[in-house]
Amino acid sequence: MDTTSAEKILHRVAQGALPVEKALAALRAGVVHDTLTGVRLDTQRDLRTGMAEVVFAQGKSEKALKAAVGRLADHGPVLASRVSPEQAGFLQKTFPQGLYFEDARIFAVNATKAFADALTPPFPESGEALVFSAGAVDITVALEAYATLAFNGMSCGCVTDVGIAGLHRLAPHVKALQEAQVVIAVAGMEGALPGLLAGITPAPVLAVPVSAGYGMAQGGFSALSTMLCTCVPGVAVLNIDNGFGAAAFAVKLIRQKNALKRQ
Repeated sequence: MDTTSAEKILHRVAQGALPVEKALAALRAGVVHDTLTGVRLDTQRDLRTGMAEVVFAQGKSEKALKAAVGRLADHGPVLASRVSPEQAGFLQKTFPQGLYFEDARIFAVNATKAFADALTPPFPESGEALVFSAGAVDITVALEAYATLAFNGMSCGCVTDVGIAGLHRLAPHVKALQEAQVVIAVAGMEGALPGLLAGITPAPVLAVPVSAGYGMAQGGFSALSTMLCTCVPGVAVLNIDNGFGAAAFAVKLIRQKNALKRQ
């Protein structure tokens, strides 16, 4: 059950249109489900944390995917990450109304029209949450972050291929960078982009190392080390290739900030 569904139930109780007993029954319907596939679903996570459970598709069987996506979709919008083209074909047949964003490896059911529009390039290059990728090889991870932001209703943008090998490419985006509330910097190789961006923007920078680069890049560990060792304050480092994790952090940060403004 998502927050919107719970709010509707509570409004109906307040208006006298729904008895308390029936409201309790409806709220209890959002408890964790234990399926025959071994998947245990947390359908009340959105109520507790502000973000619904996301299905990590990598390594899951078709049976497990169908159970997880289907049961979560009964309670609201659902996002699946790390979806392979083969898995996407199965999910698209099973959930014809679903959307697959191949470049981000994202599949969504019950998503908003705004989310669908956000997946159509060219992508906006400004927003409260702004994703930067150093090179074209980093774009899959960057778009995973961007799609997750869009799914969660964030004002977001995505700027690609602005790594330190050509700093002039960053110049047209400095204004948007300085106006963003949070910046996600995705980079492989030596991973220097986050430190550079953090020296320009007042926003916190979430650094995502990418498993791209020659031998000593070590599958993203060199980029991870650079990001952890940056001398520029205001940088937090995520796991290698974890675009989703960076987006989730950004969503919570912005929502918390906006909630404090309303108080």
